[in-house]
Amino acid sequence: MSLRLLIVDDSRMSRLILQGFVEQAYPHWTILHAGSGEEALSMVEQHEVDIVSMDFNMHGMNGLEAALVLRETRPQLPIAIVTANVQGAVQERIEKAGLVFIAKPITADAARKLATLAGA
Repeated sequence: MSLRLLIVDDSRMSRLILQGFVEQAYPHWTILHAGSGEEALSMVEQHEVDIVSMDFNMHGMNGLEAALVLRETRPQLPIAIVTANVQGAVQERIEKAGLVFIAKPITADAARKLATLAGA
């Protein structure tokens, strides 16, 4: 199954690490990148996206804010917040919003969780 994954993170290194794990496990997926919440919103307008991996702490619009805006136009879009911010309150906000929480550091398990979220 070929899916389009949008990786949103203000850290280029984090985007590339996740991309590497995804490409190893799911080489047929197409990977798109965005470095901010605002850029993610623009990418989803321009490209068909099947799943989004979104960092929480970013400059400008944080990942949760961007995810909630995406949900307004694409309510069925699977979105995972991938973050090192593992505070219970943050996890609760993410889960209450109907999003999936994935803790950093990024591992191969993150790619598997994204695939499960996407139904792959």
